[in-house]
Amino acid sequence: MNGRRHLLERVGPAAVVQLYADAFEHLSAADKRLAWHLYEAALAGRDIYIDQRYEHGLLMRDVLEALLAGRDAIEATVADAIERYTKLFWINSGPYDHITSRKFVLEIDQAQLLAAILGVRGAGREVPLGPHASPEAFVAAHARDFLDDTYRPMVTSKTPAPGEDILAASANNLYKGVSSADLDGFEETFALNSRLVRGGDGALHEEVYRVGGRYGATIARMVGHLEAALAVAPPATAAALAALVRFYRTGAEDDRRAYDIAWVADTTSAVDTINGFIEVYLDARGRKGAFEGIVFHENPEKTADIRRIAEHAAWFEAHMPYDVAFRRTDVVGVSARAIDVIVECGDAGPMTAIGINLPNDEAIREVHGSKSVSLANVVEAYEQSQPESLREEFCWSAEERARSKRWQALAGELTTSLHEVIGHGSGRMAPGVGSPQAVLREQYSTLEETRSDLVALHFIADPVMVDLGLIEAEHHADVVLAEYEGYARNALVQLRRVRRGTHLEEDHMRNRQAIVHWLMAHTTAIDRRTREGRTFYVVVDVEAFRAGVGRMLALVQRIKSEGRYDEAVALFEAHGIHFDPALRDEVVARVDRLDLPSYTGFVMPRLAPVLDATGAIADVEVSYPLDLATQMFEYSSRYAMPVEDRRSLEPSTFRSS
Repeated sequence: MNGRRHLLERVGPAAVVQLYADAFEHLSAADKRLAWHLYEAALAGRDIYIDQRYEHGLLMRDVLEALLAGRDAIEATVADAIERYTKLFWINSGPYDHITSRKFVLEIDQAQLLAAILGVRGAGREVPLGPHASPEAFVAAHARDFLDDTYRPMVTSKTPAPGEDILAASANNLYKGVSSADLDGFEETFALNSRLVRGGDGALHEEVYRVGGRYGATIARMVGHLEAALAVAPPATAAALAALVRFYRTGAEDDRRAYDIAWVADTTSAVDTINGFIEVYLDARGRKGAFEGIVFHENPEKTADIRRIAEHAAWFEAHMPYDVAFRRTDVVGVSARAIDVIVECGDAGPMTAIGINLPNDEAIREVHGSKSVSLANVVEAYEQSQPESLREEFCWSAEERARSKRWQALAGELTTSLHEVIGHGSGRMAPGVGSPQAVLREQYSTLEETRSDLVALHFIADPVMVDLGLIEAEHHADVVLAEYEGYARNALVQLRRVRRGTHLEEDHMRNRQAIVHWLMAHTTAIDRRTREGRTFYVVVDVEAFRAGVGRMLALVQRIKSEGRYDEAVALFEAHGIHFDPALRDEVVARVDRLDLPSYTGFVMPRLAPVLDATGAIADVEVSYPLDLATQMFEYSSRYAMPVEDRRSLEPSTFRSS
């Protein structure tokens, strides 16, 4: 492991890092075959997410990849700009920043874009132009998609300009011709897995994601791989996969629930998958699920700690600092383990979380429990690729830097586990309130991430962490202080990702900002200090920090449990959404001076089957591409959306070549 490459390249604000799955080779032959079929099923759905993020995303990618492949026919500076933009497009699954929601652009002009297309075509290479008969027609129709950051500037806009509707202001492809006002009194049958459109008859129609529906051929191909996985899966996994196949065929809410329940019950299989329309961050309303595909296997060496937390979930619930009426009294089915990712795509990759807790359905969580995973090899890859200079720049003192260097990895791992296992798995709704997603609308995701972070920050400082053997008693205070300092620092450092505007859109960024600034407004825990023109957030009172976290958690849980939408709006408007652009500019200048990346995209492990003389899969080999472009060209070649789906998405924007 020592000496191998993690950081592969820098592309503008992004670091590109190779992800390794070392323990894959130790899986049984049957588990490797299962992983292979699940890997194929995940990647088969990859293009769905690109279309969900932007209606012209697939066509834009077709053109960009053709230009990059034919760059020898393009003027050098233009070719360099196209390469940079294409790599950022791959990392962000489209022309919008995955974190900030803001559009980024190809830094050439319209004449140069046209000349690049003409040059590549003149060299004998095909450049797909969709429905357009000529390069001139294509550029006239789509130049603003590539070049104009004021045209459809936000993929998700929960806080649009005054008078703008959140759906009209969001460029994603989850709605067509629909405003928020149109949905008053309209009950969706397929809220999670459909695109909502206004038809020619003026009525609202749900285009359901299922076999025979929207993305039907793509989903059918996924189903084929899932059915192949069924043949080699252990019983609990097979039951979950059979339920997933049934859901993909019907699209019905009852079948989605049956799959979630079966998936939660599968807690012992070495290899597992997350596949479906799951997270709702892309939707300004917080209702429509974005496609993601993940395949992973357990990392036994790192599972013990997170499993110990899960085994004591009932204790954590009983000691929550919020109203007893909002605590679960029957904590069941909470499972957790550390895992190594084999592949992540769609909403899950190339940019990835470090922890996951599912399902999101609150009713299923309360009755059947949840599964949490900590992405061990992702955490390791981050640690191996992060520059030390970021810590040097934003820590107030040498003591804080030393504490962070020694303890931040452990503190971060434990708080992530607490966030996923206990945070998302805790609490209950008040009787008669209904689904929190429905009553809290666009505030739900931010509120839920805030709540789960607060749970983690509260319990990392509890003596139970020592009692469970997760932190040594003599080091507990230092670990807690390192975590609190890192959390406060992050609210400042994360501003480097938002280089335009004065407000945040991404839910995790909003929640971190809200917690730190609520604590600064309501406690004596954190000082804002300046030195040599540089701003620092300095934790000065650990006890006040934890006490404030407990008070804020009680407030946030009440807002969620009672569905207090107006209070959620007020909380995040006051503390989580808006920031000082002068402070942001200072942070950006400090980061740019050190040439530090703002985010990371991962190159995934590659699986390939080894066939025996009969053509059956005898083994599966893992390798590492060590190159973003190599992987992305392979994905586009092998897993492109079937032509029948491309034609049906928007007949006006696709023409078979």
